[in-house]
Amino acid sequence: MDQSVAIQETLLDGATCRIISFALIYVYTHRRMAITAEDVWLEKVIPITEGFAVEEGSDVTVRIHSEGDGLTVQLPFGSHTRTFLQEVSKCSTVKHHFVFHVKLFFSFPEAVGSEGIKQNGKKVAVSPGWSQDSTDRSAPRQSKLKPEVTTEMVRSSNVVLSNVASILSEPKFGLRDTIVKSELVQREDSYTYIQNFSFQELDLSKEAFFFNDTPKEEEWFKAVTDSLHPDAKYAKVKLVRLVGIMLLLYVKADLALNISEVEIETVGTGIMGRMGNKGGVAIRFKFHNTSVCVVNSHLAAHMEEYERRNQDFKDICSRMQFCQSDPNLPPLTISKHDVILWLGDLNYRLEELDVTKVKQLVDERAFPELCQYDQLKRQMNAKAVFEGFTEGEISFQPTYKYDAGCDEWDTSEKCRVPAWCDRILWKGQNIAQLSYRSHMALKISDHKPVSSVFDIGVKVVNEELYRKVFEEIVRSLDKVENANIPSVTLSQREFHFEDVKYMQLQVEKFTILNGQVPCQFEFISKPDEATYCKEWLIANPSKGFLLPGSEITVELELFVNKSTATRLNSGEEKLEDILVLHLDRGKDYFLSVTGNYLPSCFGSPIHTLCYMREPIQDMSAESIRNLTLMPLEMSNNATQAEKPLEIPKELWMMVDHLYRNASQQEDLFQQPGLRSEFEQIRDCLDKGMHDTLLGSNHSVAEALLLFLESLPEPVICYSFYSSCLECANNYLLSSQIISNLPECHKNVFEYLMAFLRELLKNSGKNNLDVNILASIFGGLLLRPPPGHPMPDITEKRKAQQFIHQFLLRENNLS
Repeated sequence: MDQSVAIQETLLDGATCRIISFALIYVYTHRRMAITAEDVWLEKVIPITEGFAVEEGSDVTVRIHSEGDGLTVQLPFGSHTRTFLQEVSKCSTVKHHFVFHVKLFFSFPEAVGSEGIKQNGKKVAVSPGWSQDSTDRSAPRQSKLKPEVTTEMVRSSNVVLSNVASILSEPKFGLRDTIVKSELVQREDSYTYIQNFSFQELDLSKEAFFFNDTPKEEEWFKAVTDSLHPDAKYAKVKLVRLVGIMLLLYVKADLALNISEVEIETVGTGIMGRMGNKGGVAIRFKFHNTSVCVVNSHLAAHMEEYERRNQDFKDICSRMQFCQSDPNLPPLTISKHDVILWLGDLNYRLEELDVTKVKQLVDERAFPELCQYDQLKRQMNAKAVFEGFTEGEISFQPTYKYDAGCDEWDTSEKCRVPAWCDRILWKGQNIAQLSYRSHMALKISDHKPVSSVFDIGVKVVNEELYRKVFEEIVRSLDKVENANIPSVTLSQREFHFEDVKYMQLQVEKFTILNGQVPCQFEFISKPDEATYCKEWLIANPSKGFLLPGSEITVELELFVNKSTATRLNSGEEKLEDILVLHLDRGKDYFLSVTGNYLPSCFGSPIHTLCYMREPIQDMSAESIRNLTLMPLEMSNNATQAEKPLEIPKELWMMVDHLYRNASQQEDLFQQPGLRSEFEQIRDCLDKGMHDTLLGSNHSVAEALLLFLESLPEPVICYSFYSSCLECANNYLLSSQIISNLPECHKNVFEYLMAFLRELLKNSGKNNLDVNILASIFGGLLLRPPPGHPMPDITEKRKAQQFIHQFLLRENNLS
């Protein structure tokens, strides 16, 4: 706006604001611009004389001095700032000069710092972005950002992340747009071709947590889009979000045609792999002929949980698969990309040092020494996580944990040890990191965001040469194929999987050695069968291409889950299959797969388990078969020779363990356990080896949820599903439905409700509330029957409300 209007109102009648004759510099120590005369007062006049000079510090800091007067200010980014510096330069004589060329980089003008600067010996509060020992880091970076580009090769991408857990609780006076413009976007003379923005804890409401639905997604997308570099036109490539984890990808509009094969994927690593409060999101794409995968992750919290973070990373890598444009091709994993950028709140901490020692080393800027105690560095050196990835040198202070609204370390009761939780890593060739930094000016969160700029080499196809080589290859292949028939040698044709257990992966490998002819192989379906293998088996890869004399290793993965365990327990199905390996234009090879499955309580019906007084693996196969195939209606038959247990003993062992040991456990049913501990718990239940279950409380809690999920007939039988949804708000009708359940199912339901009500009595310590428990157990106890469409949000809410009624009442339904 024209500031002369506000100045004119402060002058006497007849006086005129002569801004044409003078350079007026407005220095604000307030958060908003002057609008009325009361907002402005004249504090000092600095003459532009022969001794006048403007010195630009690093990033956004400018020093002005003239005849002994001095002023240090921090300017917001924009064309107005550049115009101001140019005009002041014109007013100066030949002797007046600029010491540096300013590089405006992540300015944050409205954040008033506590350190301040001095004007004539007096302290003036401004945003802390420059110090006396600051060096000019902008000049070398600017030269790096303008490389010589040939054959339209893309040379750089920009990655920014920010933890915004408390941002929406701040005042709304242009906050979102200002933060995005000032902190998330690098507004440089040389803007990047590709930009990524990642967020964690975008929305922590229950709606986002359980239904992945939040209005914050559109608000932040608009704020970021509106704040991109004003001199460049960007096109949105993709947005992906999982609860509060969001990733945005932009590309310069004139390069958008070179982007292809864009896919997104999400992986939740919360409890049971469902909850998205922790996990990762990713966008993969091809730029020219280089495949790129950008992953944004939020890993498990707490100092001692580094193994859980390692497992989260491995789960994201193993479970995140991208569909290819050709549906016949196998999915792509993260590792199958030329360039991988991994960023986010990785939550690795500093260990073996107390908070006082860490703060001392930070004050001394002894970052290399501190990095020796960094969990991520140690785990990477041990090759336990992020193998093959690289991280740039850390030259900034830890990004966690601060008091919101200032730069003070955590002063809460927990007094967290500072740590570099927020990281950016990369993997691939022809990648050069130009900068890696944090942004202390952001004060609204307990994290400080970090950013990085990369220079990435991209493969571009020479179309003319490509066509020539392609034609030569086709002609050569035609000659070879006409003269030869493909044949291969298999290292093994019979495979036996010994002692297969529920949800425990077993892998057998064999090698396909090709002969002298290029060979395309594929596992094909047998007659009258829809797939090439049984549901519990998969071949990886299931198809491929072999050059003459080359070989490939194929893995046969056997994994029994809830969908296959019941038929294997009953003996209706055996671990037996024949795989047909077909060669294009060649013969077929037959592979025999066998195995023995150890029966488990997981996947067994409730009424079957009630009739088992011994561990399931101590019973004969015939007894298990008869009990599993016994109709549910017969379970209430009083003529049965032996009276059944009221509830399965396995269910009692897990609930009793949690009741005695975990009633006050923090975040129970919200934090996942370890896979190795689940396997120990499963073995205890199936073999009856121990009186006490092994493993942590979180592992036992997850085992309980997996047990309920694996039931072939849920606790509330399929036939009652629609009736339960219809009376979800009527406790009397809901109670009548529970009373009509088979006796063993009704007993299990009442037992679980009583246990959950006991947990709610300790909600102040275990962080549970009735809505969380209703959401988790609603989808397990009340499931739609097979063939029913996937439940929508309305059905999920009704199922939650149905369970909600019983958590608030203690009536005995028997």
